[in-house]
Amino acid sequence: MSSETVGITQAEYPDIVGTKPEQPRAATFRPFVAPEVVIPELTPLPLIVGTILGMIFGASSLYLVLKVGLTVSASIPVAVISITLFGILAKLGLRKATILENNIVQTAGSAGESIAFGVGVTMPAILILGFDLELMRVMLVAVLGGLLGILMMIPLRRALIVQQHGILKYPEGTACAEVLKAGAADTVPNREGERAANRIGAATIFTGFGIGLGYKTLMAAFKGWKDTPEKVFGAPFKGGSIGAEISPELLGVGYIIGPRIASIMLAGGALAYLVLIPAIKLFGEAAAGPIPPGTVPISEMGPNEIRGAYILYIGAGAVAAGGIISLVRSLPTIWHGLRAGLSDLRGSQPAGDSVPRTDQDLSMKFVLGGIILLIMAIMLARPLHMNLLGAILIIAFGFLFVTVSSRLTGEIGSSSNPISGMTVATLLLTCLIFLLIGWTGPEYYVTALSVGAIVCIAASNGGTTSQDLKTGFLVGATPKYQQIAILIGALASALILGPILLRLNDNGTVYVPRVTFEPVANSAAPLSTETLATLPLYADSMNAPPVPDEYRLLSVKPNAAEGGLTPGEYLVDRSGRIRYKVQQNFPSELRANVAELRERERLTGAQARTDGNEYFVWHKLDATRGPAGKYLVDAQGVPVYYVDPGINGTHKVRPDGTPVTKFDAPKATLMSYIIKGVLDRQLPWGLVLLGVMIAVVLELAGVPSLAFAVGVYLPISTSMPIFIGGAIRWLVDRAMRRREEFKRLNDEEFAAEADRSPGVLLASGYIAGGAVAGIVIAFMAGLLEQQTKAITNWAKAHNPFFEGAYADLLALIPFALLVLFLYVVGRGWLLAGRRPDAAG
Repeated sequence: MSSETVGITQAEYPDIVGTKPEQPRAATFRPFVAPEVVIPELTPLPLIVGTILGMIFGASSLYLVLKVGLTVSASIPVAVISITLFGILAKLGLRKATILENNIVQTAGSAGESIAFGVGVTMPAILILGFDLELMRVMLVAVLGGLLGILMMIPLRRALIVQQHGILKYPEGTACAEVLKAGAADTVPNREGERAANRIGAATIFTGFGIGLGYKTLMAAFKGWKDTPEKVFGAPFKGGSIGAEISPELLGVGYIIGPRIASIMLAGGALAYLVLIPAIKLFGEAAAGPIPPGTVPISEMGPNEIRGAYILYIGAGAVAAGGIISLVRSLPTIWHGLRAGLSDLRGSQPAGDSVPRTDQDLSMKFVLGGIILLIMAIMLARPLHMNLLGAILIIAFGFLFVTVSSRLTGEIGSSSNPISGMTVATLLLTCLIFLLIGWTGPEYYVTALSVGAIVCIAASNGGTTSQDLKTGFLVGATPKYQQIAILIGALASALILGPILLRLNDNGTVYVPRVTFEPVANSAAPLSTETLATLPLYADSMNAPPVPDEYRLLSVKPNAAEGGLTPGEYLVDRSGRIRYKVQQNFPSELRANVAELRERERLTGAQARTDGNEYFVWHKLDATRGPAGKYLVDAQGVPVYYVDPGINGTHKVRPDGTPVTKFDAPKATLMSYIIKGVLDRQLPWGLVLLGVMIAVVLELAGVPSLAFAVGVYLPISTSMPIFIGGAIRWLVDRAMRRREEFKRLNDEEFAAEADRSPGVLLASGYIAGGAVAGIVIAFMAGLLEQQTKAITNWAKAHNPFFEGAYADLLALIPFALLVLFLYVVGRGWLLAGRRPDAAG
């Protein structure tokens, strides 16, 4: 099938079956800084600034991914900060940084966010599997995965960035290039004729940046309106729902990638939320008990719970199949790029100055040597529990998903790149191989997770590297200097993420005794004197509540719950007030075999002040006779404390009543379930194979399966604003096509003009502003937790745009204004001026 049979351009159909024609834009492209122009690029100060910004953004991104399981791209925010910072330094008398130096800053600064995502979605699974978060293990995974992803991406640059120019959009990379050109155009010689146009472009971008920043801040930080309006349908369409995460960055991504891929993504979301989830609800609601892998009856589940229990496995299977199909289709192009990259090893490519500056990569000797050294380090690293098979799987899956991630980032952008889906696929295949050869013991859990974690980080950083190299390709950077910068930035960020992860976990860790006491709100009426006299005294002196008193024990049965009390046991004080609910955290008869235990440790943190004893450490790996996890036991094998981690823990209050901050790490929970599910033979393979078959059917119908699979895997609320952005782009481009000056252009020339239009510039600003606001809010969340709670409580009580019967509708008003402004600017009615005449 060819593009002519469906009447769309190749640029909008990047996964089309069959051979793609040669791209005139790739052949005639001229970067913003010509290859023969030499200006300062890889200099110490920009490299240092970029590395520091990468560490800061990596830390805030790690916090965000532990909280909600996602991050936002850091390249554009770092570029904006770089331009502003060096502009201030220039006013103080220092030399203004060139556009290529600003590009080095954003390149070095982008690695932290992608590594943080990989660390945050995989490493906490160690805790859920019953092991400790070891500092050396986390640092090794971060360093090895980050560097491996970059080195594996370098040979693919010519195939994906150069030859696919005009096909793969790389929306964040393109937006970042526009930001750099708009903010630093006056540092490039021989571009005088374009500076006025670029000043107009700068005004458009920074207007979008300001609007995106203000919009996201008002919505997310000040709770000005609901951030994800949704509609959940009732009978006869129970379980069906639609929603939209009304953020400026997702709207901007949709505008840049265009209507084709945006529509396919939404189609995947529609299948999940308007077909599969209602079908599961329809056929499963009558079941009396849970249907595995769900843990509660389907009748008690909402759409999001059904998605978490069933749809994620279907989406993961579709992403895995779509990724493999995409790789097979891309093999000729990838091979051509690899052959070009390997030519310096064979001596067939001229070296040194004969190669244009803008086509100089790091030596393939350096790349292959680095990959070999990293693989050796992986095999020798004892904390990873690695073996030869694990190292081979890392090479195979690493190259597969670095390639897929780099290509997919070009199609749909970093914000929608399903790295967690690729990690799920890696863990599925790794654990299946382990299962076939009999490696099912708990010691292989860590090996499988190490494979998945390194591949996850490599794929994430490979996608980020491809975005950076696309930015460099557009502005005229030297690839090898960018590659050096991102290697340094990745190494620095990887080294600090391990200590930060452990600190966040330690701060929220609670040592839970067998019995704890949950304070009860005083909404229940006091018991009468007669009733109080009939209750037995609470006589467990070993487990006393925080406030001493003469308590009596009240038992509330399941069929007799009243006064807001749930079934269980309660302590009642002398006045008849119900003060505490008694929580039995693990059975009193639970015992460990001390003869098998070697490791000992003491309590740390605030609770260490009340208990200085040393205990044996018991890692309980199953949930029989008590929850799985880490215990501290005495010399007789009696568990004294259950160690509830700060990440994925459930106890949010210490025994003394002090609250702690917990991190849910939702993606890490999924990873741990997959490892246990396969190696314990409990994975729902039927759901996974449904996803695989969906991808196969789509390919048979000529629809790009990978973009569709992404839509199935992501919430429909994520795909919806991307679709709206794509729809606005379609309306704007259709109107542009009718204008006389565009009627004479062929498809390629029109695509080039459309990619430089005011709408694309404004969308770039939306992405930058929303991303900066999201990262700053995430970074400040831990410091301003009380203020955030106060704002949220006020908004729930007084703001009808945030809470109330009409909040979902009212929240669409500011988003509609955001969309309308994008359309108006795209049509050229505002902020248009004269379009830049820069090539490509």
